[in-house]
Amino acid sequence: MYHKEFDIRWSDLDANRHLANTAYINFMSHTRMGFLMENGFGQRELAKYNIGPVVFYEHIFYFKEVFAGKPVKVSLELKGLSEDGMYFEFIHNFYDHRGRNFASCEMMGGWIDLHERKLTSLPPQLHSNLNSLSHTGDFKILTKEDTRRFNKKPVDIDINILK
Repeated sequence: MYHKEFDIRWSDLDANRHLANTAYINFMSHTRMGFLMENGFGQRELAKYNIGPVVFYEHIFYFKEVFAGKPVKVSLELKGLSEDGMYFEFIHNFYDHRGRNFASCEMMGGWIDLHERKLTSLPPQLHSNLNSLSHTGDFKILTKEDTRRFNKKPVDIDINILK
């Protein structure tokens, strides 16, 4: 299982002096990018293929408060991947210095072509590299329908309501 260790900095705390929700997002992003960069998804490779990752959602579940003073570990596992690599789903778990799980996150995203600004599949080598990440016990092959399972759609409003 891939993981990174983090010291909790003063700037990672919120007004309640525990780990702020923004720190969770930053730690997860750093962990994901660490795996990706170590597995062929560095800036040079992404530029070569003209692709970049996008986040569809991050659902974080908080189980216990965490405070500064001891390092924390953030894991990364692959929960799902589409056959063409366009869509991916990750699970992050957060552990304190004793190995106690204090939070978990389900994250889904995809890859976009940076010129077209549209979702795109991964080149075969990058797909293979991503698929090398340890899988969760409930890993599945993702489809476009999986990206819509929460049935959320944008709802515009009359801008004058916000004035």
